[in-house]
Amino acid sequence: MEGKIGRVTALFLLVTLFSLSCSARESDRAPAASSDSSRATLFTERQSGQNVKQKAIHDALAARENAITRAVQKVAPAVVGVNVTQIQEYVASPFSEDPFFQFFFPGTRYRQEVKSLGSGFLISPDGYIVTNEHVVHNAIKIMVTMVAGKKYPAKLVGADYTTDLALLKIKGKNLPYCVLGNSDNVIVGEWAIALGNPFGLFEISRHPSVTVGVISGTHLNFGKQGGNRVYQDMLQTDASINPGNSGGPMADAVGEIMGVNTFIFTGGQYSEGSIGLGFAIPINRVKRVVADLKKYGKVNRQFWTGLEIDNINYLVARYFGLSSTNGVIVTNVKPNSPAERAGLRVGDIILAINGQTVHGTEDIWDILTNMDAKAGDVLQLKVFRKGKILRIPLRLAPLQQ
Repeated sequence: MEGKIGRVTALFLLVTLFSLSCSARESDRAPAASSDSSRATLFTERQSGQNVKQKAIHDALAARENAITRAVQKVAPAVVGVNVTQIQEYVASPFSEDPFFQFFFPGTRYRQEVKSLGSGFLISPDGYIVTNEHVVHNAIKIMVTMVAGKKYPAKLVGADYTTDLALLKIKGKNLPYCVLGNSDNVIVGEWAIALGNPFGLFEISRHPSVTVGVISGTHLNFGKQGGNRVYQDMLQTDASINPGNSGGPMADAVGEIMGVNTFIFTGGQYSEGSIGLGFAIPINRVKRVVADLKKYGKVNRQFWTGLEIDNINYLVARYFGLSSTNGVIVTNVKPNSPAERAGLRVGDIILAINGQTVHGTEDIWDILTNMDAKAGDVLQLKVFRKGKILRIPLRLAPLQQ
């Protein structure tokens, strides 16, 4: 009996020891599980924190974006730097200060290569580029630099000295290009964004410089300048335009091109920087010139009206009851001509064209030259006929061959 009780007691002790051992092992595992859970919680919190931080950064960047930054992102890839090697001529004479000897010894004419730079912008995915004519004038080599820094040799498709516009071409496909807007819809006071290569900074940053202002004025006519360039219907802006910006685009707040940055007023002979008076050729004028440059390599200025005119003398003025001899008289209207279609008649007195007073026949040609008249342009005529003043539009037609 005692032996049986001893065996039971021993068995009880073994079961108890085994239970305690299992409990200890479970107890050892518990901290590990707790540690894994803590690490998972920490990772989740960390990940959540990073997401919050990234969202905050994204929201901050989104808050900084506006119409101007979006327009720049749209236009900038199509802006190029234009590097040019030109030929310049100059005359050297030991008698340059003496008019008498200079007449007999005019000096020697020299030609030398000079480098200059400007801006331009792509207008099609196949590589057509618009810039100013003065940027590529007398060029023997033209290199174009894209935003990514890649350089292309450029071919001069055509240039027009009078309007100061040129069309270049580089080889390429699916190139970024600018969307051309409608300069007739430009509003004074709207944003004006000038992009380009001032002082060659494009070569350093591989990105066009951007200046911002507003449209300060529209339809500014400067007429024929000293170099026989004609700047008509210009856009004025206070966005800074500096040397090297010439030929670059002026964009609006939706990223469409309003004009080509061309020249500035500097305020005096000792100042060369921007003072807030910059001028751009309106893009609608650019479109018409580019169409001719693509087709002919130059601008076709040949047109006809079918009119024959003469000056008015005192007797003619008295006969028609005019108080002065200002104006020109129509002496012939050719059949089936633009003048006949406009309703002009022999004996009509043309007093003004496009609001400019006509004193004689020479004024007619000056007005047409200053407006850079071409086939398709419409002249607004002020006409005296039988004691009445008439307003007659006359559309110029292509010259008949």
